[in-house]
Amino acid sequence: MTEAVTPPSPLDPPSLPPEKPGAAAGAITPGDIRDGAVVALLVGAAGLLLGLLWMWLAPRVQYVSNGEAVFLRNSESEARIASDGTFFLLSLGLGVLSAVGTFLWRRAGGVPLVIGLAVGSVFAALVGWRFGLWLGPSSDLVAAAKRAGKGVPFDAPLELLAHGALLAWPMTAVLLHLGMTALWTPRDPDPEPVYGWSGYYQAPPPADSAPSAPESPRA
Repeated sequence: MTEAVTPPSPLDPPSLPPEKPGAAAGAITPGDIRDGAVVALLVGAAGLLLGLLWMWLAPRVQYVSNGEAVFLRNSESEARIASDGTFFLLSLGLGVLSAVGTFLWRRAGGVPLVIGLAVGSVFAALVGWRFGLWLGPSSDLVAAAKRAGKGVPFDAPLELLAHGALLAWPMTAVLLHLGMTALWTPRDPDPEPVYGWSGYYQAPPPADSAPSAPESPRA
């Protein structure tokens, strides 16, 4: 026994189109979130390298004591400005390295990856700043002057006067990563068009437009 099949009526609304093959391609997966967290952790840990290099390469400001007070050894020295510049240049370089490394590891990019890179870069800049201060000379000038002795120069603690330099790493990393993703990330191919379907409802033709029967030939 066969089931009767009712032919579709022209008055019925058209069926929904099939979903595009890449419709769910842009969805965020748990793997994307995991990759973003890994990037944030690794880039944040690289802040220790920033602090170490800053402490090692930054020019030193020196003080000297006369036994009663502490003075700058050279009041015209530009070592403080050079220290900020050293931190800024190191942050730029590490921002470039973190952006290139993240792009080479995951060329597909994605929102979680960019967020992880941004969060990790901000954390790395803060870690590098505080770690460099901790590694550098003591901030207790009185104790340092007593240890050095009268008339003996000693190094001043590191200082970051231009706090805007903390944004150098995150801005460089995020902007460079977005640029490389836009230029060199392969694009998904466009889905093939679906034939035989129209998104517009078409009313049935009027009865008057039905084709008439052919006339019989005249004798």
